[in-house]
Amino acid sequence: MNLHLLRLFAAVVEHCGFSRAADALFVTQSAVSKGVRELERQLDLALLDRGSTDGARRGVRLTDAGEALYRHARALFAMERAALEDVRDRVGLHRGRLRIGASTTVAGYWLPPALARFSAAHPGIELSLQVDNTAGVAEAVAAGGLDVGFVEGAVDDARLRIARWRDEPLQLVTAAGDPLAERRRPAASTLSARTWLLREPGSGTRQVAQAWLEAEGIIPRRTLEIGSNDAIARAVAEGAGLAILPAVVVADPLAAGRLRALSAPGKRALVRPLFRLELAQRPRPPALEAFLALLD
Repeated sequence: MNLHLLRLFAAVVEHCGFSRAADALFVTQSAVSKGVRELERQLDLALLDRGSTDGARRGVRLTDAGEALYRHARALFAMERAALEDVRDRVGLHRGRLRIGASTTVAGYWLPPALARFSAAHPGIELSLQVDNTAGVAEAVAAGGLDVGFVEGAVDDARLRIARWRDEPLQLVTAAGDPLAERRRPAASTLSARTWLLREPGSGTRQVAQAWLEAEGIIPRRTLEIGSNDAIARAVAEGAGLAILPAVVVADPLAAGRLRALSAPGKRALVRPLFRLELAQRPRPPALEAFLALLD
């Protein structure tokens, strides 16, 4: 069904005739009349009884088919107005939804200030944060379940638009009472003789730690796998072994004296890039644009 023709028909009913409908729509009366006749031809139904105005509804006499179609037209155009109002509200950030995904360190340390500011500035936006490792966030963004993802590991997925967001320093740490902490720069062989704590596969922290160990020729005597940077930091403080962790994670336990920082051997910097992930070819919704502006 041609919605333009339906709009002409509804205007004739609502404005009590062809002339007033033409004035309201800023078209000629002949265009309105021609449009309504074309709609009747397409439907193969008479919508208006042009023979008499006795008993006319709103100044226009409708056939039974015309009455039924007009009810549908009113409902349809009411939905159209509601849709336009909803879209305008979303553009104006009065309502909507923003779904963010982040790997654990980003979610726990980098995003909370921006989340708080965004929520205060746009209370009508439903805000959610999904926390997962890099692989899980990347897959959720690619599947369309998240509007944006922030991760700490390398991602290679043609479905995604990937941008370097910022760089994050890492720190090699041990327990405060570890004699190793007194050495200026432990040798690779000394570090190989120790137990190392690592994140689970798919974690960005694990990717960087493993790449650094391999580059420096360090083969850990033993590894322990723990699925949380904070839990690793606490285990290291208890003497469980060595770990490479984000500097923001170990800042407080270092300041409190529960951990000691070690000078990493070699020339390879302990730093990792953080990435922003979006679905390729998908325009950014206004809510996402506003949130990203808070991160700059």
